[in-house]
Amino acid sequence: MVLRVAFQMDPIDAVDIDGDSSFRIALEAQERGHELFVYTPDKLIFREGRVMALARSVTLQKVKGAHVTFGPEDMLDLAEIDVVWLRQDPPFDMGYITTTHLLDMIHPKTLVVNDPFWVRNYPEKLLVLQFPDLTPPTMIARDLATIRTFKAEHGDVILKPLYGNGGAGVFRLDPNDRNLASLHELFTGINREPLIVQKYLPAVAKGDKRIILVDGVAIGAINRVPAAGETRSNMHVGGRPEAVKLTARDEEICAAIGPLLREKGQIFVGIDVIGDYLTEINLTSPTGLQELERFDGVNGARLIWEAIEARRAT
Repeated sequence: MVLRVAFQMDPIDAVDIDGDSSFRIALEAQERGHELFVYTPDKLIFREGRVMALARSVTLQKVKGAHVTFGPEDMLDLAEIDVVWLRQDPPFDMGYITTTHLLDMIHPKTLVVNDPFWVRNYPEKLLVLQFPDLTPPTMIARDLATIRTFKAEHGDVILKPLYGNGGAGVFRLDPNDRNLASLHELFTGINREPLIVQKYLPAVAKGDKRIILVDGVAIGAINRVPAAGETRSNMHVGGRPEAVKLTARDEEICAAIGPLLREKGQIFVGIDVIGDYLTEINLTSPTGLQELERFDGVNGARLIWEAIEARRAT
């Protein structure tokens, strides 16, 4: 089976080829004989009933500084493509949401991965709310007095923007902290969105586990350990990846959420687990494939393409 595959992503010539999951997925596609195109989200176009993109064909190799060779830019009718990857990084703003609406128009005839309807309707920090038995105490609110009552009850909390990513804007407020009102003023001055507040989990000192699921099934995990003096474990802010095995609790969490992810067409998902608690379900542009392959020898990109090819064959 030879597929025509387009990646909607941030500029591929700027990625870290040793860490970027989109690059690894694209390289695996090329090795399987698929034809590759790339375009950035600003090149996505709707015109007179057609969803198109100003895209370029690419040839890839894992050579730093020479990892991509581009063909000429051309107008690509995405209805004539077999698979479109929705892989640009957040922020999950109206620009991002608009691309999901446009890609909805070609899916499922063109298989969009992950399914854009559910990417739009299941933001990372909101989908977890459907699983209160798996998550730490959590509040979504904008009202300062209401947030104060939550903090008073739990003492030590994490405050973060509802649609943030990469650890940006994440604050730990311990029982002695006096910055809640100032942070609330800062966040509410930037946008009209509510905030998310969660009970602080001390187990984060031992790491924030990223578990990767393919078509609803866990294939492995990496642990992200915060840098000294840091609460956040995201690799964007200095978190250190290390090998880790799935626990019985991890398996329980994956068994609970996996069927829903598969039903909603979420082929490549990364969930975050701290201690015994699920904290996020990442659908937009999950990472971790290359780290998992280095640590455990699990070729997640191959498993992803096997799932996609199986869907295209039906």
